[in-house]
This record gives sequence, C-alpha cells and structure tokens, in this order.
Amino acid sequence: MYKRLLFIGIFLFQVASSCWAQDRPPYFAVSFPEALGSSFDGRLLLMLSTSATGEPRFQIADGPNTQLLFGIDVEDWKAGQPIILDATAFGYPLESLREVPAGEYYVQALLHKYETFRRSDGHTVKLPMDRGEGQQWNQAPGNIYSRPVKINFDPQSAQVLQVTLTEEIPPIATPADTKYVKHVKIRSKLLSDFWGRDMFLGAHVLLPEGWDTHPKARYPLAIFHGHFPADLSGWRTTPPDTTEPCQFSARFGLDCYNRIVQQEAYDFYKMWTGPDFPRVIAIEIQHANPYYDDSYAVNSENLGPYGDAITYELIPYIEQQFRGIGAGWARFTYGGSTGGWEALAVQVKYPTEYNGCYAACPDPIDFRAYGLVNLYSDKNAYYLDSRFKKTERPGHRDSLGKVSATLREMNFRELALGTKSRSGQQWDIWEAVYSPVGPDGYPVRVWDKYSGEINQQVLSYWRENYDLAYMLKRDWPKHGQDWRGKIHIYCGDMDNYYLNNAVYLAEQVLQETTNPHYDGQVDYGDRAEHCWNGDHSQPNAISRLRYHQMFIPKWAEEVKTRAPKGADLKSWRY
Repeated sequence: MYKRLLFIGIFLFQVASSCWAQDRPPYFAVSFPEALGSSFDGRLLLMLSTSATGEPRFQIADGPNTQLLFGIDVEDWKAGQPIILDATAFGYPLESLREVPAGEYYVQALLHKYETFRRSDGHTVKLPMDRGEGQQWNQAPGNIYSRPVKINFDPQSAQVLQVTLTEEIPPIATPADTKYVKHVKIRSKLLSDFWGRDMFLGAHVLLPEGWDTHPKARYPLAIFHGHFPADLSGWRTTPPDTTEPCQFSARFGLDCYNRIVQQEAYDFYKMWTGPDFPRVIAIEIQHANPYYDDSYAVNSENLGPYGDAITYELIPYIEQQFRGIGAGWARFTYGGSTGGWEALAVQVKYPTEYNGCYAACPDPIDFRAYGLVNLYSDKNAYYLDSRFKKTERPGHRDSLGKVSATLREMNFRELALGTKSRSGQQWDIWEAVYSPVGPDGYPVRVWDKYSGEINQQVLSYWRENYDLAYMLKRDWPKHGQDWRGKIHIYCGDMDNYYLNNAVYLAEQVLQETTNPHYDGQVDYGDRAEHCWNGDHSQPNAISRLRYHQMFIPKWAEEVKTRAPKGADLKSWRY
C-alpha cells in the first residue's frame, strides 16, 4: 500500500510540475508612455539577439544568421498598460520562448502599427498602412520601439522582464526634383473608393536629354516595375565617392561593391545624356499598400484595382504632364523578380495598352512550379508527399544548390511578423494579391500557414486570374495577335528561389502557340542566380544594375516592327 501511495504521489507531483511548466509566469511585460500616443492596434514584436552589432530589429532574416523574433496581435493597447508577451507568442526560428537557451541577449521590442480600413466591399480590416518607407516593419515612420538592452534570460525562471517602448521612427523626407528626375504623386479615385480613405500613387520620372529644348517632341514611356523605389534607381550625376568606405558584397564576393554600384549609375547618366541613347521617358512606380511594398500592378480582391489605377490613372497623367505619346503602342514594361512578374502580368492583362515586356527572373508565372510546390497536385507546401517520412522543401539556395532556408522556415518568419497575411513579406503578398476575400475580410489562405496543408478550394480562383502561363494558353486564340513579339522572359537556371522551374513550363506553353507563334524570347543564364536578366556578357553583379541600358535600346529597335501605320517614330529620335 505504501509503495502504491508513493507512486501516486510521484505521479501527481509530475502532473503538477508539467502544468506549472505550461502555466509558469510570463517572460516580458511591454508598455509605452503617453508621450508616444494614447492607444494603438498592431503587431507587437519582441526580438532577442546574441549579436552586439546593430539593433535586433535589423537582424531577422531567412538565412542561418537570423536572430530570434516573437510576435502577438494587440488591439486598443493603451499607454501605461503593460502587454504580456509570454511563451504563447509565436516565434521564429524557435516557436516559443520556452525553447530559447538560457544566456545573455540583447532584447528589443517594436510595435508595427495598424490602421482601420472600412472598404467599399463592406469589410473592416486592420492593416499596416505604408508611410513612405515601402512597407518595412522595422523602418516604418510612426512605429514605436525600445532601445536594445542586454539581459540575462532563462526560460525556466519566473522573472518578468520589463521592456518600455520609448522611441518613434521619424518621417522620411521627400526627394527633391532635379533637371532630369521629377517626382509625381496623385490621388487615385479608384483606390480611394475601394479603401474608404485617400490613397495615392507615385512615380519617379526620368526625362530624356533634350526634353526642354524639343518642345514639340512626344515620347514613348518605359515603365520599370519592381519593389518600392525611394528615388530613381541606378541614376547618379556625379562620379563614385572614393572617400566612402568600401563595402563588401557577400552575395557576389566583391569588395567595394558600393563603388561599383555608383560607377554603374554614373555611367548610365552619361549614356542617357549622350548622343546615341533613345529619347524616351522612363518611370519607376510607387504603389506600396497595406499589404506590401508594391501591388503587383494588377487588380485584386484584397488590394483593390491597382492594375486599372496604374494603367488608366497614373500613366495617362504622366504622359499628359511630360508630353508622352499616350498610346499603347508607345509603352513597354521591364523589370526583375517582382518587377518581372508585373512586366509580364500587365502585358497579359492589358494586351493592347502595352507594346512589349521584358520579364527577368519573374516570380512564379506558372503555379505548377510555385517555387518547388505544384499547387495543383501537391498536398502539403512544406513537405514532400510521403507516407513514412517528412522531407522539407527548400526555399532558398545558392548557385551550387546549397540550401539556406526551407519553405516552412520562411513562412514561419512571416507568421511571427503578422497573422492574416499581414507580414508584409513575399509569400503573404502573393496570397493577398491572388486570393479572394475571406469571410473575415482578409485573404483566403492558399495553405495553412502552420501546417503547410494546401487549400485546394482556392486554387481555381488563383489559376483563372493569376496563373500567367495558364492564362496565355487559355486566351491565345483571343489575344495572340496582340501578344505576338511582345513577350521576353529571362531567368538564371540556378535561381535562388527556384523561379526557373516556372519559366520552363511557361516556355513550353509559348513554344506550342500557333496562329500566330509567340515570336518572342525565353533565355536562361548558366549557373546564374536571382536575378539574371539576359546579359550573357556580364556577371549578374553587373547586369542587374543595367536594366534601363539593356531594355530601352532593345525596345526602341523592336517597336519599328510593331508600331501602327502612321505612328510617330521620328520626333523622339534626335
């Protein structure tokens, strides 16, 4: 009897200890003073870092050197009211604070603020509005954060650590106009009506040499798509600053890469203003939104009618202001990665509004190769289909195939940064753009963000509206004549994100076209990483800096074969 009672006692002690382990006191209590505001909604992020260099908010990444991140949603968080962030907060790359090894860390907390939107579709949602930084949670003006503090952390301790947010990220200055570069910002009626508040589109406009001395000339429009540009990229009117310390590029293995970038930008300025460069207007669009640093330039149930707003509001405004020709035959698009997808997408969705696209290393243009996932046949995004083993799918590699992050890890980082597709990161924006609106007003998940199980019910909507290769095949009988000769796609065969797999499939679709044949180009760079753009003469470190130089002259020659009869091919050639 004694042994039996002893056994029961030990068992009850173990159960109590287990319960205590689950319910032990929280680890962090985070607050902010009234001087920073009265109350906020948003995502509260806590970061732990073992690095004494820089701030933890800039040390969260997909690669192996990432530090630790934990996040929770907060609503109506009031000044002076501590928010408890404990072991239930979802983390990356460790899921819970319970898993953090005991030791010394630098701790920092940040609130990524949300705004309430009452959209025209009847849904009310809370999202982080871009504030001029290009939807970057760790740099967004108005976000509040704490200074890094060194602490001793022990997940087994009952100690509650206090963190106070005392700093606010300041506003970003607007770049000034120059002789060649102008900055445009317009209120979009289409987007404002959708979002229930004023929404704006912007662009950096590069005027051609002689624009001011040739008042009767009208110009084609070169539209460079890509991530949020703070100012016109790749443009510099002075030689490289040799007093600036050299910066090593780990990606390309090049020392003083910052000076190489500056030299390329200065060389482009000399080329642009020289005697032989085609005289066109080049623009880079600013269309950051509550979900990402750009909209993917298409209409979307969750983001609103960005495709129409850019095509029918912003572009005509720029053409009118700066003497553009103002016709579809005199516009073309180019870009890489996100910009590569956008360049092809707008050509597909607006066949006669654009007269050529040059899509480099595009985001998945065939959903049979959504990275390494076949959305239409695979059951789980994170793991290979198998009865007895769980093999994770890679998400990022180098040119030799060395994997630095899996697809699950990349999505867990996003889940720590924000729920409901609100991380502002890559996989969430694809979901926000491509998915229909769910009952709660947020995008329908294409897969469960935690388990990776694919939601087959949403895929017919994705295929019909955003699978570009499928749409080309489906609509070729209708628009083939409008697309003929306009489609150019480039990708490295060792793209870091496996984007070349979708290009292979899209190429097959294009090669099979008839009446007419697509008469374009698909090209690959041997062992080239992201974002190879068709230049076989230069390494990727250089060619990625030459989009304007490469594609504007190329289009200027091609347009001679595709311009309508009577089109102005002369006034802008001087």
